[in-house]
Amino acid sequence: MGRIFYLIRYYVAMRQSFRSRSLFIAFFLLIVQLPLRLATAQAAPQVCPAQLGDRVSAIVNRPEFARLRWGILIQTQSPDPPTTLAAHDAERYFIPASNAKLLTTAAALTQLGSEFRIRTSIYQVDATASGVVLAIVGRGDPSVTDAELRQLAQQLSDRGITTIDQLIADDHYIRGETANSTWEWEDIQAGYGAPASSLILNQNRINLTLVPQAVGQPLRVEWETPTAGQGWQIDNQSQTVEATAPEFLQVGRDLTRPVLVVRGQLRVNAAPEPVAVAVTQPSQNFLDRFRQILTAQQIRVHQVAIAPTAVSANLPEIAAIESPELASLIRVANQRSNNIYAEAILRSLGATNPDATSHLDAGLAALNLALTRLNISPDSYRLVDGSGLSRRDLVSPVALVQTLQAMARSPYATVFRDSLAKAGESGTLRNSFRNTPIQGRLRGKTGSLTGVTTLSGYFDPAHYSPLVFSILVNQANTAIDDATDAIDEILLLMAQLQDC
Repeated sequence: MGRIFYLIRYYVAMRQSFRSRSLFIAFFLLIVQLPLRLATAQAAPQVCPAQLGDRVSAIVNRPEFARLRWGILIQTQSPDPPTTLAAHDAERYFIPASNAKLLTTAAALTQLGSEFRIRTSIYQVDATASGVVLAIVGRGDPSVTDAELRQLAQQLSDRGITTIDQLIADDHYIRGETANSTWEWEDIQAGYGAPASSLILNQNRINLTLVPQAVGQPLRVEWETPTAGQGWQIDNQSQTVEATAPEFLQVGRDLTRPVLVVRGQLRVNAAPEPVAVAVTQPSQNFLDRFRQILTAQQIRVHQVAIAPTAVSANLPEIAAIESPELASLIRVANQRSNNIYAEAILRSLGATNPDATSHLDAGLAALNLALTRLNISPDSYRLVDGSGLSRRDLVSPVALVQTLQAMARSPYATVFRDSLAKAGESGTLRNSFRNTPIQGRLRGKTGSLTGVTTLSGYFDPAHYSPLVFSILVNQANTAIDDATDAIDEILLLMAQLQDC
């Protein structure tokens, strides 16, 4: 009470000394709030750099984590030799999940440049009195949607083309397997495991929504576009359950026939659940949809066909679209953890080898070469795909941190950093670390598979030097959320770093 009385008297006395009321108020508030701010600063938790390793070890060695595997490396980010603040099995192999995309996108930026684009062309094969024959040649652009096909249709219309006697789809640019043979059965059926082919439309996936009905009834299947469901059979073994029942879903497809299989259950009155399945014949799907769009543009197409061999590039190109720059493509791959973007980018790397019979294998070889040039140890990782969907991918925390360090020193440092999700703001981290000291200060790449959770990236603590880190968890035998929460704890410790 005495302190309040003193402040009132002080306020009256000081007010007479200031000609500007606003200046006085600002000064007075500073005087009043200063002790509170000092007390808050003194009470704020603090971690010294020398303490971080032991604090991280205390988390890793908790009894509930006795059976899972941790791989951790935390270093200062510096052009000089970095300082390691914490490490645990940092040189051992781990399944990286989508953290593998860091290696893929770093190699692509280094080899192809941030302005690289993927072109889709329409060539005029023949134009006689009997009709016009056109060939559309895809080169693995993962960004093509219906909107881009409408652009192509408009370009043809602008040329005065109203009838196409035959439309040929050339899918020979990307060579070798388009779906990875090491991916699991359920993955290649799902939308996130769609094939990375020459002709990619709407990410080679079919989107649909499952809607709960009355209790006991099957879920209603709604296609994103009505035409997408044409010709499909639905094996619907799902049901709507009571509001207290557990929820689970399994959506797949027959790989030889257009049969959609829906299993599982959602609660009555629950929000509709978006799902997707992979297109198994991407070239035919692309061709059929383009024909529909051309028809809507008043361009008649009499016949369509898949080209038995590659179309000559010496034919006149009469229409074309290009992907966004690679800087934008890797942002989708990393921020949204988009698998088909990462796989398409890897195959674009492979396409730089004109003699390659497999653009997947050639892409992996080009990736290895690019990372070696960045001084990433070749024996610190082993990839079999570009997205991290394969459980045969093996990467050490050392490889990921070395890659992040190398890219921070490269001409593409800003492009690469901006491609990563931002804590509390964007991408797969948009809902993480909100209202914490980490929000806005972490740029990272998440990863998850069954029993696997990973996070690697850049972190700028408020009171310490910028950091580069990789935290990989494998063989989680408890709820994966427990390991994810522990990773969050480690990040919060990093946020408390101060020079001591």
